[in-house]
Amino acid sequence: MSAQSQQKDELPGVDSVEKFGVDVSLQPVIADPEHKFDVASIDLVQRRLKQRHVQMIAIAGTLGTGLFLGSGKALSGAGPLGALIAYSLVGTVAYSSLCSIGEMTCHAPISGTFPHFAARWVDPALGFAVGWNYYYTNLMTVPVEITGAQLLITFWDSNPHHVAIYTTIISCLVILINVFGVRWFGEAEFVFAMIKLSLITGLILVGLVIDLGGAPNHQRLGFQYWKNPGVFAGAGLEPNHIGLDRFLGILSVLVQAAFSFQGMELVAVAASETENPRRNIAKAVRRVFYRICIFYILGIFVTGLIVPYNDPDLLHSTGNAAQSPYVIAMTLAGIKILPSIINAGVLTSAFSASNSFLFCSSRILYGLSLRGQAPFIFARCTSSGLPIAAIGFTGMFAFLSLMNVSSGSETVFNWLVNLTTVGGFFTWGSINLTYLFFYRGLKAQGIDRKKRLHYWNPLQPGLAIWGVTWCSIFILINGFEVFWSFNASGFLTAYINIPIFFGLYLFWKITRHTKVWRPEEMDFVTGVPTIEETEGPEIPPTTFWQKIAAILF
Repeated sequence: MSAQSQQKDELPGVDSVEKFGVDVSLQPVIADPEHKFDVASIDLVQRRLKQRHVQMIAIAGTLGTGLFLGSGKALSGAGPLGALIAYSLVGTVAYSSLCSIGEMTCHAPISGTFPHFAARWVDPALGFAVGWNYYYTNLMTVPVEITGAQLLITFWDSNPHHVAIYTTIISCLVILINVFGVRWFGEAEFVFAMIKLSLITGLILVGLVIDLGGAPNHQRLGFQYWKNPGVFAGAGLEPNHIGLDRFLGILSVLVQAAFSFQGMELVAVAASETENPRRNIAKAVRRVFYRICIFYILGIFVTGLIVPYNDPDLLHSTGNAAQSPYVIAMTLAGIKILPSIINAGVLTSAFSASNSFLFCSSRILYGLSLRGQAPFIFARCTSSGLPIAAIGFTGMFAFLSLMNVSSGSETVFNWLVNLTTVGGFFTWGSINLTYLFFYRGLKAQGIDRKKRLHYWNPLQPGLAIWGVTWCSIFILINGFEVFWSFNASGFLTAYINIPIFFGLYLFWKITRHTKVWRPEEMDFVTGVPTIEETEGPEIPPTTFWQKIAAILF
């Protein structure tokens, strides 16, 4: 045995590193234990999400009210082509973020996910800021989606005295699914994803049938609404400058488009509880491009064909299926039965979204707690690996949805919700920024990502640069309308997230004296499980139905 081989055997983790194509002439960097990179002894969650769970969560996890109902708001705000441009642009940013987090997660499928990656490869202070920003954003989205689900019920029962009852029932069900464990969560999301995929596929097909004249009124629409009232809608801020006003119309729907896409990172958050995480997450990320093109881009395109952007029903916010552009199109075309079916489908999507956001936020809190960036009590797990303390604490905030019962507290609730608007952009921007550091570190330490990772994208690091650039722009233009009619509350809700995020960063940096990691200092080994520890043997499908399932899931 050579001296070099003996040296490798004496270094913990080198064996696993060498198997993935590392230049063995370089010794792996091991970070100081004070950074708590290796938490395997106290990280008790278990891998119970199966391949079909992960694939369906990735394909349909974020299909929700933002697409089913919010697409109508985007259409009225920017017109059919303007909405298509906005959704396409935000889709590229979402895709860049998922590709970035996909590579990092395939390297380290561990609890804490991208906040931990930011702390590990950029700066511990950034990990603290990203983690708490993402936690708050998801935490507040839970009661928002529960409120959305309750509003959808008003399609059938508009009695205001029943609001509190429905809200409480939905909140309790969401908490219970998460308390029962990750297996129950996975099964619930699998069923919800099937419903959502069937719904959006059906809506696109019905939309095409209406457009081509197959509805009861037999009116062929074609691109009629692209000619009259037109392809672009103005924001109404610059009526004397039509071109500028139309451009502002596109900007005004970017946040709405982003809300439809946010949550794609759920598949990475669940990595530490996923069977064969490297293989399954690689599959999920590869397929997301087609999902964005088919369900989001095609969906918004068809919407623009079948409803004029100046339809008065688009401007009337009901919160239920009556607001959906597809229901409006069906009503115009004389189809009467489907709206109730659509409302039921969108109701399950709102419930699914609240379920997913509770899962996300509890796991982020658990990951922060494992590494000392949140109270350690939230790292407590049951014997079956359920982070019960994090779920219990986070679940309590679901009942904030009851604030919508009274008008006074509803104002406060809406203000709290508005604070989360920019949170998703900070998340995406931080993921892409972390990836750029990750990419530099691998290169500096002689690690070939193409050999080591189950998933790598040939467009990197260009995708990450694209994502960071546009997220920075989105954050700055998020509340641009306030400058045409300035008011202090509008300005604060649009931009207060910026000082909050950097305040969190500076707080941890000053109190803990953290530093930005140099590429040669980055630790790619400590606490990262080997392939043998996470991946089981892949069993090829043999029967016809197994092959179909392999293609779908």
